Amino acid sequence: MVNKLKVAVIGGGAAGFYAAICVKENFPTATVTLFEKTSKVLAKVAISGGGRCNVTNGHTSIKTLSEGYPRGSRLMKKALQVFSTRDIMKWFEDRGVPLKTESDNRVFPISDNSQSITDCLVDETRKLNIEVIKSSAVRAIQPADHSIDLEFDSRSITFDKVIVASGGSPKETGLSWLAVLGHDIVYPVPSLFTFNMPGEKITSLMGVVAPMTKVSIQGTKLKATGPLLITHWGMSGPAILKLSAFGARLLFDAHYKFIVQVNWVDVQNNEAVREVLVALSSANPKKILSNTRPFNLPVRLWTFLIRKSEIDPGMQWINVGKKHLNKLVSTLTNDIYNVNGKTTFKEEFVTCGGISLGSIHEDTMQSRSCRGLYFAGEVLDIDGITGGYNFQAAWTTAYLAGQLR
Repeated sequence: MVNKLKVAVIGGGAAGFYAAICVKENFPTATVTLFEKTSKVLAKVAISGGGRCNVTNGHTSIKTLSEGYPRGSRLMKKALQVFSTRDIMKWFEDRGVPLKTESDNRVFPISDNSQSITDCLVDETRKLNIEVIKSSAVRAIQPADHSIDLEFDSRSITFDKVIVASGGSPKETGLSWLAVLGHDIVYPVPSLFTFNMPGEKITSLMGVVAPMTKVSIQGTKLKATGPLLITHWGMSGPAILKLSAFGARLLFDAHYKFIVQVNWVDVQNNEAVREVLVALSSANPKKILSNTRPFNLPVRLWTFLIRKSEIDPGMQWINVGKKHLNKLVSTLTNDIYNVNGKTTFKEEFVTCGGISLGSIHEDTMQSRSCRGLYFAGEVLDIDGITGGYNFQAAWTTAYLAGQLR
């Protein structure tokens, strides 16, 4: 039976390519065919990380890694014990793609070019004689007794096993071909997006990065920490993207209209912030406020926050009274902005939702309703924060699916 094994992989992204490779590595005599509906493969890999490809995350703690998945955390905690970040890094490096881990734990190829990753995956499929067929969309899946038929526009092909790695769908209708097979669909909504703030004056600081912030959504328990980037439309950066991921469904329900609270210094104790300002004042009584920055805040941001506190940036510290000090502390620790809309983070669209994890066997990625059918990657209701988490979910679930257990 193994000698005659025919396997199809649907989807030419990271999960699809790696699943196909894993199948061929596990079953060398199998015939493996990968189908991609568009004319390009690995398109998302090519543009990720600003064209550098954020392959994975450098954390080695499975507990820490699993906490980076707003959806699928429990599955990933278990799955990462089978195939971890270290495993995928070793896989690429063993194939001549050296990697580096940056200070924020993002992992990139040393080349700083995503083509190093795409070339490696494509070359591996060629070495293993995996057929890659582009511009070939699967219209339906028809299970038989001991096989699965894939229906295309003008033909039907029979396979023993099928792995679906078709990626996320922005609409529930895009998953209807899988729903008819008995799979529950979690309604997809966007994740990893930036906040639009039309009318907020802070957008005049576009390009400024606050090094360490804590952001939260007013009226919820949603919080996130990290750098914050001010853009010409609002706010972005790791802290905002993390908040958008964990709040994806809630913010969708709010029609992306809400209030974000920003602690610009990530210090929760207001008295501690006050002490820093008092010490700054005592050490620099004759200096003007805008020239003496606390908490390593960027100059433009610090000046903006002084003005927002209704204080003249040209005032000397010696003239800063209790009322001014209280206002500064409040602005630094509890600044408020109105959000009205979102912008997708670059071109790296990520969805919250997909095939319900209750519809699969989590240790094998096999469908509960269709024997011989497996899932991998973003088509599942698994998504992570920015920083290599989503690619790791693709590699790990593809590895499990590729065992064909």
